[in-house]
Amino acid sequence: MDRKRTLAEAYRHFGEVDAGEESPLYQRVAVLLSESDEALRAIETAPVRKRQPTMILAALHDLALAGRAPALAAAYADGDGDAAAEAAIDTLARIPETVADIAARRKPKTNETGRYAVLYPAIAEAARRTDARAVGLIDVGCSAGLNLNVDRVGIRYGNGQTLGSSSSPVQVTSSVVGGAAVPTRAMPEVTTRVGVDHDPVDVTNADEARWLRACVWPDQPDRTTMLEAEMELAAADPPLLLQGDVVDVLPDAFAQVPSHALPIVTTTWTLSSLPLERRLRFVQRLDEAAASRTVAWVSAEGVGVAPAIPTLGDRRASGHSILGLASFNQGTLHAEAVGRCWSRGRILSWLAGT
Repeated sequence: MDRKRTLAEAYRHFGEVDAGEESPLYQRVAVLLSESDEALRAIETAPVRKRQPTMILAALHDLALAGRAPALAAAYADGDGDAAAEAAIDTLARIPETVADIAARRKPKTNETGRYAVLYPAIAEAARRTDARAVGLIDVGCSAGLNLNVDRVGIRYGNGQTLGSSSSPVQVTSSVVGGAAVPTRAMPEVTTRVGVDHDPVDVTNADEARWLRACVWPDQPDRTTMLEAEMELAAADPPLLLQGDVVDVLPDAFAQVPSHALPIVTTTWTLSSLPLERRLRFVQRLDEAAASRTVAWVSAEGVGVAPAIPTLGDRRASGHSILGLASFNQGTLHAEAVGRCWSRGRILSWLAGT
C-alpha cells in the first residue's frame, strides 16, 4: 500500500468515523481532502508525524482565524462543508509550506472543561484530609493552565449539587451516576498556580491564544464560547507556566508553593503519554518533595495508568478513568481511588465512603 493511499484512508476514516456526527463540517472537509491528490501532496510536505487530520485541520483553521485564508473562514462561518473543502484544498495548494510550518511548530491542544468537575471535589477532599487552609496548585501537562482556575468556575452536577462560583463566566455541568453524592465542601485559598508542560500556551499571547481557538472544530460554537470565557479568566490572573520535561521541572514547581500551603499536583489524562519508567519517576519526584512537607496528588487517568492508584479491579481500556487521590509525607504514601469518570469528566461516579 503506497503512502498517499494510506494518507487518504486516514483522512477518510477521520471524516467518516472520528468527526462523524460531532462535526458535519469536518466530516465533509476530511472526506473531500482524502479524494484530492493536490491536497494530499501538500499535506505530505509536513513532517510525517504532523500529517494527521487533527493537526492539518487545526493549521488550516489557524490560517482562517488569522485572516490568511478568507474563503475558508467564510465557509466555516456559513457551515458550508463543500465550500470549506474547496477552500481548504486551495489553501493547501497555494501555501503548502505555511501549513506545513504551522503543523511542524505546533501541537494539538485540547482543553476539556469537564475536568473541573472531577478536580474540584478531589482537591477539596485532599485539603480536608490534611487540614490545609491554603493550597498551591501544580498542573502537570497543563497546556494553557486552564485547570488552575478550578476554584474560580461554577460546576453543576446532574443530581442538583453545585460547587464553585455561580457568578463565574465559566460554568460547566457533569452528570453523576451511582449512589454516592459528590462532596460539596469548598476549596480553601489557592496561593499558587503553576503549570508544567513541554509546550505551555500563554493565553496573553495573541498567536498562542489563536492556536487554542484553532484546535476547536469550527462548527462547535458552544466549545468556542466556553474556551473564550476560560481564556479570559486565565488572562485576568495568568498562572506561572514552566516549560520543560514535566518530571524534571517538578522540583522548580514545588519551590513556588509557600511553606504554609499544601502543594497539590494534578494530572488529567497526562501520564499515558509517558513511558512507565517516567511515570514511576514522576511518583518518586512527589515522594522526594514530601521529605519535609505533605504533598498531595489528584489524578484522572485511564485504568492502570497512574502508578500506585488502585484500579478497583477494573480492566484496562475499559472506557472509563480512575479518579485518584494520594498523599505523600516523609516516605509514607497513602493512595486510593475516589471515583470513576467518563468522557473526560462529563460523567462522574464518586465512591461511597471516601
